[in-house]
Formats: sequence, structure tokens, C-alpha cells
Amino acid sequence: MSFLLQRLKGGLQDRAQQQLYRRRKSLSSPQGALISVDGKSLLNFSSNDYLGLANHPDLAHRANVSLKRFGFGAGASHLVSGHSDLHRELEEFLARLTGRDRALLFPSGFAANLAVQQVLLRKGDAVFHDRLNHASLLDGAQLSGARLLRFAHNDLAHLNQRLKGADAEGKLIAVDAVYSMDGDLAPLAELANIAEREGALLMADDAHGFGVLGKNGAGSAEYWGLDQQQLPILMGTLGKAIGSYGAFIAGSEALIEGLIQFARPYIYTTALPASVAAASLAGLELLQKEPERRTKLHSLVAYFREAADELNLPLMSSDTAIQPLLLGSSENALKVAEAIAAQGIYVPAIRPPTVPVNSARLRITITADHEIEHIDRLLDALAEQLSRINKVVDDEYAQ
Repeated sequence: MSFLLQRLKGGLQDRAQQQLYRRRKSLSSPQGALISVDGKSLLNFSSNDYLGLANHPDLAHRANVSLKRFGFGAGASHLVSGHSDLHRELEEFLARLTGRDRALLFPSGFAANLAVQQVLLRKGDAVFHDRLNHASLLDGAQLSGARLLRFAHNDLAHLNQRLKGADAEGKLIAVDAVYSMDGDLAPLAELANIAEREGALLMADDAHGFGVLGKNGAGSAEYWGLDQQQLPILMGTLGKAIGSYGAFIAGSEALIEGLIQFARPYIYTTALPASVAAASLAGLELLQKEPERRTKLHSLVAYFREAADELNLPLMSSDTAIQPLLLGSSENALKVAEAIAAQGIYVPAIRPPTVPVNSARLRITITADHEIEHIDRLLDALAEQLSRINKVVDDEYAQ
């Protein structure tokens, strides 16, 4: 075996020994409150399908209609011959919804985050990242050639310190609008003020806020009341709350044209199938027609947090659909996840390197597909397992 593969094999063995090995699970059902995983029916608290749209018949119908008109594959990149009427319509819809000049589609949020930083930044610039930013933002910064400066999570004093100490021609502040593993919000209004004062651009990855936050579901920009000038770069995804697939960047005419002309992850990628754009349009229309989905989701989150507090469950501070249960060790996180799976409830154990060392957790996600009885069942199972862990700790301490 070559040195490179031997080294890789050693890394896999190390990860397994540290209880950090990841294994895929196979679904044989659509997303929903109940899913079939490896042939077993489970109550699902693992999905980012926050509004319960992934299996909505309107999305499937619109996708099927588009298949008859456009076929399946786009066949080429947007700049060659893959840009359909549906792609154009979707981009225009997203621009209106977010209150931006224009929007540009990408195959994923990862690609979008790479593209923005690759186009805007170069050697001699500086990019300032919250330490809990998504991996795609981090990779985009590292590939850009700019100096990467990270600040403590939501610590604006530390960010100010970093900004004042940076000798850079161009400055970009990039954050998650909603942090994917913690569920808390970036203070975007304050970040916008700092960016304006320092002559920096502000970028927000709103993958977990778009469709959920704001009066109309337009996401974190709407929630904080930030216009295009205050928040010049907005990234959102269509595969979470909207129930479809893909992502977009929304912003000024200059930003979008710059991405079209210079962004390698856009220029050299086959366009999303037109059927995916059709499904996204259907999801966005449901977002506007059925605001009760967001209302129900927020109500369920509040109910869950209040009940969890009464049970003294170690929830992290979050008012979003992402509700992390902090367990510390990877061993405990795996044990609890496996125990409640045996009771018919699926919640993934999240371990390093996705989260910091000693902060392993269950990442509970609540959706509009859930009912109160689902929440109660989860709470009972969690309380039982946490009680068992605490008893073991007490017994070991007594010895």
C-alpha cells in the first residue's frame, strides 16, 4: 500500500479509537416527522427541513411538470446553455424576497461561500471570521489568499481588536447568521455598525435562518431589519427550510455581475436541473402562502425549551429550530443517541471535529411536521437517559 493510503488508513483507525468515526444511515422514506432508517421507523429530530416542505406535493408536482418541458439534466453551466427560464424566475423571486438588487444561484451553500471569498479577496486583504463559522466559510477564506483572522464566538470586543490590529487594504467580516451546531444568532445589527465604521463588507451565511426568521420568512436580514447597504452579501440555501436544493447569493448589481464573471465555483459548474428550480419556486410560494408553518415551528420550539428547562436538561442557549443538548464527551453523546434510537427516536450525536473538543452534543432539530406528542416523547426519552448518566457519575463519585 502506498504511503498516502497507509497514512489515510492510520487516520481512520485513530478516528475510530476516539469514538469519532462517522457512519451513514440509509433512508427508505421521504423526510418528515417519521422516517424509515435502515429499515426501522423512527421519530425524526435530525432534519433541517424546518417547515416540512421537502415532501410537500406542490414541490413534487412542479418538479414533474418541469421534467416534461426541460428533461432532467441542465446539460451545461449557466454561462453556456444551462440557464433556463426557471432559473431566471427563481433568481428574480429571491431578489424580491430578500430586498436585494439581484440574486445568483449556486449548486450548494458550500460553493456559494467559496465563490464570494474567492472573488472579493486577494493577498493583502483580511477576512474576519467567527470561530464557529461553517466549514465552507473557513475553506473559502483559506483559498482566497487573504489573511484569515478569527474572533471568539459572538465576541464583538475581540472582533474590534482584530480589526484595529489588521493592516489590510480590503476587509470582509463573514459570519453564520444562525450557527448550525449551536442554534444561536449572530448579532448582525451590531456587526453591520462595526463594518460600516471600519470600511469593511459584511457577509452573512443564512443557511439556517432563510425561510424561518423574519416576518415574511426572508431570513436574518429581515429579522434584523438590515438592507442591502447594511448587509451587502447574503447567502441563503434552498435545501433546508424551502425543502428543495441549492443556494444563492443576494446583493448588489456589482456583486452579482462580479460573481458571474469571476467566480470559478459558478462558471465551471453544471447548472442545477430546471426541475430543482421549479421545486424551489413552489417552496418559496408556500413560504408566503402558509405563514402558519413558521408560527407552528416557533411555538413548538418554545414548548420544547420550557419543558426541557423544567426537566433540567442541559440545553444550549438557542431560540431557533436547532436545539443542542450538550453532553460533553463523545462517549456520552453516542450512548444517549443509541439509547433513544432503541426507543424509536433519531437524533444525531455531533462530535469533534464538527464541534470543539469536550462539547459533543445531540443536535435536536424541530420542524413544523412535529406535534406536541412528538416533543413529549423526545423529552421523556432524554430525561430518562440523562438520569441514567447522572446516576452512573454519582455512583462513581461515591466509590
